[in-house]
Amino acid sequence: MLPLPNTYRELRDKVRLRGEVIRDRQDGSGNAGLEGIAMDNTILIIAASDSCAGAGIEIDLKCAAAHGVHGTCAITGVTAQNTYEVTAIQSIEPTIVQAQIEAVFADMPPAAIKIGMLGDAGVAQAVATSLVEHPEVPVVLDPVLVATSGATLTEASVFELVRDTLIPRATVVTPNIPEATELTGVEVRDSESMGHAARAFLDSGAEAVLIKGGHDQADLLVDRLYVGDEVHEFVSPRLPGEYHGTGCCLSTAIACNLACGKPLVDAVRDGHDFIARALVQPLALGHGTQVFDPLRASNVWKRTAL
Repeated sequence: MLPLPNTYRELRDKVRLRGEVIRDRQDGSGNAGLEGIAMDNTILIIAASDSCAGAGIEIDLKCAAAHGVHGTCAITGVTAQNTYEVTAIQSIEPTIVQAQIEAVFADMPPAAIKIGMLGDAGVAQAVATSLVEHPEVPVVLDPVLVATSGATLTEASVFELVRDTLIPRATVVTPNIPEATELTGVEVRDSESMGHAARAFLDSGAEAVLIKGGHDQADLLVDRLYVGDEVHEFVSPRLPGEYHGTGCCLSTAIACNLACGKPLVDAVRDGHDFIARALVQPLALGHGTQVFDPLRASNVWKRTAL
């Protein structure tokens, strides 16, 4: 890990997690230069950049803004992609990823964390190491393995790290059907096999798992949330065509809802409904998968529009 400047260390020492009062510990006077700043509407997004801004950190930040939540970020990689292909991927140095996470916690401690594309094993390990210091913050883990265009986004060596270190830390994991199959070894073909895959996630330590139904061929899109022995279904119409960035945006919406204090089931339900609203207003951009703007589905922005 790179050494931290003294000023950075001093800032970090002034911070307590989850919106507690920030007090100056240096002069002993009790005066609080930063006292009273509430951080409960802040989330940390750990994900990669998408050059066409249809997925990744770009759509995550729009989604956070659409929920009236301040999105901070730790960028894990840079991708060169558009709506129909990924042409290049470059991971960020793991020490820089870890430094980004620590910098956010030192000054703007988040009320929830969303983890998206990690890229390589070094980055995944850096993220896992950073999370050890913040066990009380809920984590939404979106195990991004393959882009909508079909390009592989994550090295195979990352899978084991995700299973062993990040899934046990997750408040909720949000895989699609191929990701659930890859991470559990259970081929998801129907609701019964989906339940077996969900049990594998729960047995690995996740508090809950939301298996997204976007990759099946049913007329309705059904996302299933497994929490202990409970199963909750969230249903919406299946729209024609493929969409870029839906998984990224959904997991971020859930993180925003958790940061705002919603119970898990409500956070997932509201996230599902938010995506359903956003997808009915696609943007006329690109020549591949459709892109959308989360801000168009935002009740927050509608209330503040002139």
